[in-house]
Amino acid sequence: MPWEEGDLHGRHVAAASSASASIEWDLVWPCSERVRVRDYTCDCQPVFYELCQAGGQRYIRRTTRKGGRVVVEESVRTAASKTDILWTMLLHGDAR
Repeated sequence: MPWEEGDLHGRHVAAASSASASIEWDLVWPCSERVRVRDYTCDCQPVFYELCQAGGQRYIRRTTRKGGRVVVEESVRTAASKTDILWTMLLHGDAR
């Protein structure tokens, strides 16, 4: 999703389509692993996403802010090519 002219925000996720694929999310536990964020969506929304890479694999991190709570979850870690497809689907509203 491209930035809009004059928009100071980052990329936003499109609304979910009726045939959206379901992403399995797991809670994140603290670790000392180095993570590289390769792409991300705007954090002005209550739910935002990051495309992450660590240990040779990629995954999507979802952060949800609601009622003063912050919940961070991650998708399954897998090969970059598979996660990149899932990331594109998420951005276009074809996965949640």
